Formats: sequence, C-alpha cells, structure tokens
Amino acid sequence: MHTETDTSVSPASGDSSGLALHARGLVKRYGSVTAINGADFDLRHGEVLAVIGDNGAGKSSLIKALAGAIIPDEGTIFMNGEPVQFRSTGDARAAGIETVYQDLAVIPALDIASNIFLGREIRRKGFMGTVLRRLDMPRMREYAGQHLSDLQIGIKSVSQAVETLSGGQRQGVAVSRAAAFGKGVIIMDEPTAALGVRESGQVIELIRSIRDRGIPVVLISHDMPHVFEVADRIHVHRLGRRAAVVDPTRRSMSEVVALMTGAERPTDQEAAGGH
Repeated sequence: MHTETDTSVSPASGDSSGLALHARGLVKRYGSVTAINGADFDLRHGEVLAVIGDNGAGKSSLIKALAGAIIPDEGTIFMNGEPVQFRSTGDARAAGIETVYQDLAVIPALDIASNIFLGREIRRKGFMGTVLRRLDMPRMREYAGQHLSDLQIGIKSVSQAVETLSGGQRQGVAVSRAAAFGKGVIIMDEPTAALGVRESGQVIELIRSIRDRGIPVVLISHDMPHVFEVADRIHVHRLGRRAAVVDPTRRSMSEVVALMTGAERPTDQEAAGGH
C-alpha cells in the first residue's frame, strides 16, 4: 500500500461510509504477470460478501492482499475508513482479520481447545506461566467450549483430538478459532469444498451465525448454490479486478456466471460496485 487514496470521494470510488473493509486500486505484479490489476473491494458491516471468479481471475491474490499474505505494489486498504498497511498475516490478524483457509490449518493430534488457541495460548499465572511456560488448560477449555456453544457447534468435549472429528466439525473448530479472535472480518476460503451435503449445510449455518453476531464475512467459493444461499452481495472478479458487485436477489445464477465469464455485461450500478 504505497499510494494514498482520497476517501472523501463518491461512493463508486472511495466513500467509506458503512464499510468494514475496503480497498482502492490494488495492484500486484509478479514479473511480467499482473495478478491484481487496479482492483477495488468493498465489505459492508454485518454482511456476507461472496467473491467469485474463474481460475486465474486474481481473486486468490486479492484475498491474500486483504489478509496480509502478500503486499500490493500499489493501492490502499482501509479498515473502518482508516488506511492500513499489512506487512504480514500477523498485522492483519492484529487488526481483527482472521482467515479460514481451505486446508483449515488445524493440528489433528492436538485437542480442540489447543487448536482454537493455537499461537495464542493462555499461560498460567505467576512463576508456572512466566518461567516454566505452563499452559492454563482449564481456562483454554472453558473459553473454547464457550466459543463452540456461541456458534452452536455440537461437539461433546473440547478435550477430544481434532483427528477424531468429522470434516464438518473440523471446519467448525477452524471457524470458532477465527470467530474468537477475528473481531473485524472473517475470510473463508472454499469452506465447503471437501464436505458432503449435510456438513456443508452446517457450515452455511455457521457463516450465518457469525454474520448475525455482527462480524462481516468474506466467502470465497466456486459453489454457486451455496453462494446464492448465504451471500448478501456477490463480488465478481475478472481479469485481475472487480468486474461487478451483484445483488443475488436481482440476478439469476446463470446471469452471474455469465458476468464472471464475460459473456454478459454488468449494469452501470453493478460495475460501480453495487452502490
């Protein structure tokens, strides 16, 4: 984020009113390849925004920039209207952005509580924690159980190993970890890709639960039925930039796919970001 952007402009180009996370003019080049080509992005408070696009459209690079995994060559990212500079995923996490990747990044041999607090372990008080570095497992299990309960994830014990869980339950653990610490934005990368119908439905309910708690969700998905089931708006990414933002109640699934492939042109309002 090396260039500054004026936020006191029209909604189509930079008004931060009502936006939890937005970006203007993001560019990322890898040699002669431009992965992000002047991309804009708008995530409103309290919404599920689906991000869709063909393979090679640049949506993964866009999400990595928003999550701090890559640093754009140009453009600016804003949180709640204020410009931010993410030099690492740690910077993004410190700002309240949590990402649930497709591989979940859980450790199967560890129990649920340990996975939820992975990298943020609670130490015991006093000498045992500061010198001997002992973990406060009772507190971690108590908090983990509360997080799972808040999201209505049906797991009997937070002491059981993650490797004993189903795919949907493992997704629930990863989402609980994100919701526990991601107070600003949660990004979910293909959360239903490896799940069956029943478990996919559970994940969709999890996404709704997070949104209903006031945390906006960015959903990256190829599953159009799931996108239309849960998304409040759809960001269509094409050729390295935002092609349109669509209201799923006003467009059919086939029309959105046509926008994604370039077979159909967006309306002026959709092309301006749905404003």
